[in-house]
Amino acid sequence: MTPPGAVVVGTGFGCRVHVPALRAAGFDVRALVGRDPAKTARRAERLGVEHACPSLEAALALPGVDAVTIATPPDTHADLAIAAVEAGRHVLCEKPFALDAVQARAMFDAATRAGVTNLVGHEFRWAPDRATVGRAIASGAIGDARLVSLVQFVPLVANADARTPPWWFDTERGGGWLGASGSHVIDQVRTWLGEFAEVSATLPTVGTRDGSAAEDSFVVRFRLRGGAEGMLLQTAASWTQANGVTVVAGTHGTVGIDGDRPWIADAGGRRDLEVPADLALPSAPDRSDDPRERFTHLELGPYTRLGEALRAGVEGRPAASAVAIPTFADGWAEMVVLDAIRASAAAGGALVHIPE
Repeated sequence: MTPPGAVVVGTGFGCRVHVPALRAAGFDVRALVGRDPAKTARRAERLGVEHACPSLEAALALPGVDAVTIATPPDTHADLAIAAVEAGRHVLCEKPFALDAVQARAMFDAATRAGVTNLVGHEFRWAPDRATVGRAIASGAIGDARLVSLVQFVPLVANADARTPPWWFDTERGGGWLGASGSHVIDQVRTWLGEFAEVSATLPTVGTRDGSAAEDSFVVRFRLRGGAEGMLLQTAASWTQANGVTVVAGTHGTVGIDGDRPWIADAGGRRDLEVPADLALPSAPDRSDDPRERFTHLELGPYTRLGEALRAGVEGRPAASAVAIPTFADGWAEMVVLDAIRASAAAGGALVHIPE
């Protein structure tokens, strides 16, 4: 059987994670698309991708292209995704999904009209620790969730000279730590516990990056439609080793994650949660000393699962997924929450209600 063909748009994360994950999921990566022709050609050759294209239009003209994955800055997502779905291709688009909820709704509507598979890059739904805790919550193991705390200190940009993609701290292009990392956290809460009802937030800057207009941290107080309340706090500019603690307290128990270790506590005491066999991931590469590859060992396994879901959609069959598959509907819902957080921060932390 001929494997489905994919085009990867983006020569950074697209090369590092999309290409190997798509191949592991059974795709033939037919082309790499990038704005810099020389760099795109070099990276395509290095990865063994046959075609290096200067535009999505050129890539879509190639034979055997069934799917497009988008790993470019957020300000480009809407145009690329809409062009791809209107051309009848199945699409996987990175997060943050768009610049705002208006763009996100347009992307969702276009994909719905086209009737194609549409996924958003929330690969960490498949991370074993998150998936295991999510399953424990869904099983009723802690009763009704009441209080949530997700706190993480990350040293990614504590050093002002640390290299990052140019868009990360450019607000005009959708930058800021809220979009880069907060989008994953919002998706985590939504996946576990349902939709947001209201938020109050600030977007502080902890580090000293010159000329940066975008935040490197976020603090969000929230209430969910189901009644649970909580706090999300994260910074990318802490002079520590990456560490975080996640806790969800319910009426009959409490679950959490320390580092990457899931646990539960109830009347029987605290104990580790064993990761079920169906939540195990493909073997990951060894942790690399190359700073460009510092997260690949964490990302590639979950992204392979996302690629498998994309392939199932291309082939017109149900995806055999142990977790809910993130779609453009999730990307739109996520952007509604991110817009509300930004509105609250702009108003000095005012309470912003999120419409149903």
